[in-house]
Amino acid sequence: MHAQDDQWRPFMRKNSWITMTKLRPALSRSCKRRLHPGVTGIIPLSIAPARVTVAAGFTLVEVLISMAIVAVLAAIAFPSYTQYMDKSRNATATSDIIVIGQAIERHFVRNNALPNSLADVGLGGLLDPWDHPYRYLRIAGSGLAGKGSLRKDKGLNPVNPDYDLYSMGKDGATKLPFTNPVSFDDIVRCNNGRYVGLAADY
Repeated sequence: MHAQDDQWRPFMRKNSWITMTKLRPALSRSCKRRLHPGVTGIIPLSIAPARVTVAAGFTLVEVLISMAIVAVLAAIAFPSYTQYMDKSRNATATSDIIVIGQAIERHFVRNNALPNSLADVGLGGLLDPWDHPYRYLRIAGSGLAGKGSLRKDKGLNPVNPDYDLYSMGKDGATKLPFTNPVSFDDIVRCNNGRYVGLAADY
C-alpha cells in the first residue's frame, strides 16, 4: 500500500465492516472507488459507458439488389461463354477433318484409290465435338452418277471432285447445299482440302 493509504489504516480498523476484501473487488476498470476523509462509505468516481454490440446483417433490399446484379452479370456472361464454346468446338472439328484428310491421303498413296468409308482408314467410330459421326462420301472412282448426293456451294456447284468430308455441326442436321440455313453451322472440307471451316463462310 502507498503512504497515502497508511493514514487510513486506523480508520479501517475502527470501521471493521470495511475491509480490504470488500474494498478491493470494488476497485475495477469500470468503477474506481476510494475513501475520503470523513466519509464512511465508498463513492464511485467514474463509470465506463457500456458497450453495445450490434450484429451486422443484410436487409431485404440489399439481398434483392445483390440478386439483380448477379442476374445481370449472368445474362452478360452466358452468351459470351456459349460463343466461346462454339468457336472451340468448331476449331476441334476443323482439326479433326484435317487429320482425317491426311489419313485418307495416306490410304490413297498406298492403294492408289480412295477409301470407301472412314472405317477403311481406322476412323469409322470417330465422333465430332457434338457426338455425331463425321460424314464421308467418296466421289472420284466411285461411279456416282449426277450431283444429287454431293455437297454444293452457294452457286450450287460441287465443292469437291475427290470426296466430301464434313461435320453436321452444332445442330446435328445438314442439307447438301450450303445455301440452306440448316447447313450454315456445318464444318466442311472444300476445294480438295484447301478450305476447311464453316459452310456459312465458304
